[in-house]
Amino acid sequence: MKAIWKNTTIAESDETIIVEGNHYFPPTSIICEYFSPSETHTVCSWKGTASYYDVSVNGDTNKDAAWYYPEAKPDASNIAGYVAFWKGVKVLD
Repeated sequence: MKAIWKNTTIAESDETIIVEGNHYFPPTSIICEYFSPSETHTVCSWKGTASYYDVSVNGDTNKDAAWYYPEAKPDASNIAGYVAFWKGVKVLD
């Protein structure tokens, strides 16, 4: 799977985990130069508190376009640290 934004691959892995229709990429599969931590956090009742990344490509920034659960709750422990995408980031086979 590849995560693509602005025609640029920002993550790639054959070992994503699908939860609620989202592909979660292993943390080692993201290309770090495109990611910067965001101050945004949200809470999911069964996964825990999500943290977000802004994604920047060629000077354009997509705020909070990626999220992850640094300390997922027990039922979501398999995706702890894994990164998922939205806001126009395409995930393709």
